[in-house]
Amino acid sequence: MASVTPIGLDIGSSSIRAVEVRRGRDDVALTNFGQIPLPPKTVHEGVIQDPHAVTTALRQLWTNSRFVTKHVVLGVTNPQLIVRETQVSNLPAKELRKSLPFQVRDMLPLSVDRSLLDFYPLEDPGDAPTVRGLLIATPKDAVLTAVEAVEQAGLRVEQVDLASFALLRSAAHLDTQVEAIIDLGAQVTSMVVHADGEPLIVRTIPRGGNEFTDAIATRLAIQTSEAEELKCRFGMHGDGRPDAAGAVQDAIRPLLNEIRSSFTYLASGERQKRVTRLALAGGGALMPGLAEYLQDQLDVAVILADSAARLRDTRRARQRGFENFVPSAAVSIGLTLGAAA
Repeated sequence: MASVTPIGLDIGSSSIRAVEVRRGRDDVALTNFGQIPLPPKTVHEGVIQDPHAVTTALRQLWTNSRFVTKHVVLGVTNPQLIVRETQVSNLPAKELRKSLPFQVRDMLPLSVDRSLLDFYPLEDPGDAPTVRGLLIATPKDAVLTAVEAVEQAGLRVEQVDLASFALLRSAAHLDTQVEAIIDLGAQVTSMVVHADGEPLIVRTIPRGGNEFTDAIATRLAIQTSEAEELKCRFGMHGDGRPDAAGAVQDAIRPLLNEIRSSFTYLASGERQKRVTRLALAGGGALMPGLAEYLQDQLDVAVILADSAARLRDTRRARQRGFENFVPSAAVSIGLTLGAAA
């Protein structure tokens, strides 16, 4: 009997998303998916604040969706996440894991005791003394809290993976262009810039759609609910009232500046790579006029990411609302694709 692929599980700021696939000989077929909202303030900037609420939501999600397995691969992100290119000693995997804290301790703002560390090689070093790759460090307590909340729901965490790497797996175009993939969530924006699948920059930006809404509400002196409707319905165009379009542009500007600074850093650094395409994912990607605005401001081609492009047989799922689920599902899809590889 073939083993069941773990479900990709993405715990976001406003909801939990899960995707189930079946690995075939030559492709991956979607078999099930589900989503459930979270109470406000349950998760803040990617970090779980109310583990009990997460556990309760997960139990309900599994009951509602009837997934065939309780084994999951969990996506994580954190504003304190560090992904940095470096070189470490070329050692067998087991020895490298043991030696990594000693090799990289001077590179981290957090102590190694409070961090979870990993290394993602970017080359086959052969017999060379060192190997080039990405050092990954994230606060340990936040990851352990997430794992415990998931397992309290009766699930089994088989693997923990970076949300940014999952994003790359599901939405990347593999060609000659340098591409940025940006997943715009409610509180956190994940960004990965890559060249033909090789990560160049990985960032977690603690800004998202909720901040846009609050800024619009403050600028126009309106209720949050009215600002949210304006943002989702009219987006960058405004709704015709004086200063509405300007209010939306001002709300977007801090995130725009973060993205621009990353592009500038990449173009002026050792790699001297210029981003020429930006793929937008996440619920915020559907904001009217946003793609065109970013294209004008950043001088790059902007497209909507097709996070389901690597999945086969999604017709039945689309009848159950998968079409509306996909824009926010890039991470959960990428997590299960990694588990299915």
